[in-house]
Amino acid sequence: MKNILVTGGAGFIGSNFINNILEKRDDYFIVNLDKLTYAGNLDNLRQSENNKNYTFIKGDIANSELVNFIFEKYKIKYVVNFAAESHVDRSISGSQIFYTTNVIGTNVLLETAMKFKIEKFLQISTDEVYGSLGAEGLFTESTPLSPNSPYSSSKAAADMMAMAFYHTYGLPVVITRCSNNYGPYQFPEKLIPLMVINSLSNKKLPVYGDGLNVRDWIYVIDHNEAAELVLEKGKIGEVYNVGASNEMSNIEIIKLILRHLGKSEDLIQYVKDRLGHDRRYAIDSTKIQSELGWKPKYSFEQAIEKTIDWYVKDKVWWEKIISGEYLKYYANQYKM
Repeated sequence: MKNILVTGGAGFIGSNFINNILEKRDDYFIVNLDKLTYAGNLDNLRQSENNKNYTFIKGDIANSELVNFIFEKYKIKYVVNFAAESHVDRSISGSQIFYTTNVIGTNVLLETAMKFKIEKFLQISTDEVYGSLGAEGLFTESTPLSPNSPYSSSKAAADMMAMAFYHTYGLPVVITRCSNNYGPYQFPEKLIPLMVINSLSNKKLPVYGDGLNVRDWIYVIDHNEAAELVLEKGKIGEVYNVGASNEMSNIEIIKLILRHLGKSEDLIQYVKDRLGHDRRYAIDSTKIQSELGWKPKYSFEQAIEKTIDWYVKDKVWWEKIISGEYLKYYANQYKM
């Protein structure tokens, strides 16, 4: 049995990771540590909550006393650190929480992991740490870090700190940097769920600038299977880029959503561009494909339709989020 601490496991990517792991294997025992901020939602984990190999603890990764208690009680040998403040717009309007969680919180995890001599620490990062690309080229693992937002700078700092613990102390660290994820349970502030929900509600679809900013999109299940593989077989001290080679501009994504839902493009509303808005991201995932044998299973066309249809079907889920009902529930349940 592999005792794994998954941080941020009530968020979008983390909850999909836990559900996917526990659905197909029984040799992992997962402790899910999540602060249950606005983007954390235990309803994402209904299929896993009664699994004998799963337990949830509400708490902050920056709480060293709590983290130490978890490592000791559950004999943690592996860490998968999904926990992060991750929305660029929020980081621009208020950066402190991003550095507290993404930098200080990661430091607490690394210090505790070193104390308990864990077997592997998987730091889940983002392609945004590389900065912005021009019209040509791809991010590789050797691309210099050049973050352009408070969010991406906090993730870059965490990555560099994780590698410093590897080089200085020999902590068994490995890092994945992934392109933009999409799929079920993504919080409605992100592009795809926001545009789907606004379309379903016949609200305007706000598009930054000219809408031609390009992102490289990957289905969340493909990302999580890559993370699982790196946890199992990734070489200590290495970075693995994870992407599905699906470059799409924001406006292309939005028009695709409108077509799929049978809505008019009149709902599109161009707005003032985001401060420091990176123009293009694109991932070269040759390394993880050639060294570990990973490749995405889902085509973009297949997965984007599955994703849109999930939000159509699970209207109750996002209506509760928009109304704030989940946060009210957690406030009562956990004395927040």
